[in-house]
Amino acid sequence: MALNLKKTTDWLLTILLAVMLSLAIRSYVAEARWIPSESMLPTLRIGDRLIVEKISYKFGAIDRGDIVVFKAPPASHLEEVMIKRVIALPGETVSIKDGVVYINGIPLEEPELEKPREDFNPVTVPENSIFVMGDNRNNSFDSRFWGVLEKDLVIAKAFARYYPLGSASML
Repeated sequence: MALNLKKTTDWLLTILLAVMLSLAIRSYVAEARWIPSESMLPTLRIGDRLIVEKISYKFGAIDRGDIVVFKAPPASHLEEVMIKRVIALPGETVSIKDGVVYINGIPLEEPELEKPREDFNPVTVPENSIFVMGDNRNNSFDSRFWGVLEKDLVIAKAFARYYPLGSASML
């Protein structure tokens, strides 16, 4: 009887430790996410599964080109998590003219992406903010519509695609 109680206690402790460790990893290190829309085409497709990591931005800077996961800003009037690419950093001015995205007056090289159809007047990104856009430039609800994104809304950086298996890759 005592042996059964010890075995049960050991199993319960193991399960409790596993659950606590899983919650800690998901909360502070990495988690799985899926892509619900086509706003990041052609880079990410609807249904793609990603691993996003939460550590690098705690110790390092957000870089142009990063794909970030973030809480929708209040100006978007959405209550969901979004994923977009970082286009401009604090102090930089972003604009779009004749299908070309400019950062501080210099064209952003994006040969693999569809050209934006609409112009966008220059906006300078304030401190502690970033400007994000979906890779599907003409079908993305992003900073062009709701303004800059405060950095404290960023949850994680997209790290790797793990599904579908044939498309598994580092991002």
